[in-house]
Amino acid sequence: MRAQFVMSEIGVGLRRNLTMTFAVIISVALSLALFGGSLLMSEQVGKMKGFWYDKANVTLYLCNKQDAQEAGEAAAKNGTPGVATCAKGAVTEDQKKQIEAELKQMSLVKSVAYESADEAYKHYQERFGNTALASSITPDQMQESFRVKLKDPEKYKVVTSAFAGRDGIHTVDDQRQAIDDLFKILNYLNMAAIGIMLIMLVVALLLIVNTVRVSAFSRRRETGIMRLVGASSFYIQVPFIMEAAVAGLIGALFACVMLVSGQYFVIDHGVGLREKIQLIDFMGWGSVLAKLPYVLFIGLLMPSMAAFVALRKYLKV
Repeated sequence: MRAQFVMSEIGVGLRRNLTMTFAVIISVALSLALFGGSLLMSEQVGKMKGFWYDKANVTLYLCNKQDAQEAGEAAAKNGTPGVATCAKGAVTEDQKKQIEAELKQMSLVKSVAYESADEAYKHYQERFGNTALASSITPDQMQESFRVKLKDPEKYKVVTSAFAGRDGIHTVDDQRQAIDDLFKILNYLNMAAIGIMLIMLVVALLLIVNTVRVSAFSRRRETGIMRLVGASSFYIQVPFIMEAAVAGLIGALFACVMLVSGQYFVIDHGVGLREKIQLIDFMGWGSVLAKLPYVLFIGLLMPSMAAFVALRKYLKV
């Protein structure tokens, strides 16, 4: 098969259906940009999970005198003494030693850090010292606590179930619960992006099939003559498949440009999210560039397969 013939047929087909070819390119570009974006989003969420879960602690807040007084009043008012948290009084030194010892004995605990009421007050003032509420807080109102780092953050419920409701413990707070809510939202956004991507891919496939059908119909006389002179089905079909592949490749290149532009103008420069939101460990160029071959490959494969299927059904050769 002569390459010159194939290239000329590709050019003719693209020019004859310029409007539909343009629509195919745009739809392929948008769908593949969403495809690459969803891959990057999934990787970003996974990276953020590893980053934040490693920093998430389980905090055991201990009862102070004010907690004990409020719990005692609540228990007396309800007529059920001893039921309310901290109703048995503020945490004692023996209770603190026992809690710390049990925490350190747990195999899933990586480290245990004690924070006194004075240290908690100091940290609170550093964070909220400029607010009106901070001026009314005194050190004796702050709670002592144990900050527990786990070897496997997935097992935070073990610590919670073991220490929640015990004498001397006010509450057991797991920071991962708040983080999980954030990741649920991110996962939902990623699922929405995947859903839109699938819809765009279906639209692109339908456009490709329709474009190939129109191109085959407009050249039915030429293909009929080629068949009469002994041309094989493969010889006749290749130009149509290549037309779809070229349109898909152009769309994939546009998708790559959008992904690279998003990384450059949104993350690194322009909007500059990397500078403005330093709490998020954004992905670098390596992750973006690693996705581009997948985008290009699908940009070639998807239109070629769609054209091949359309030709088998609609081009009777």
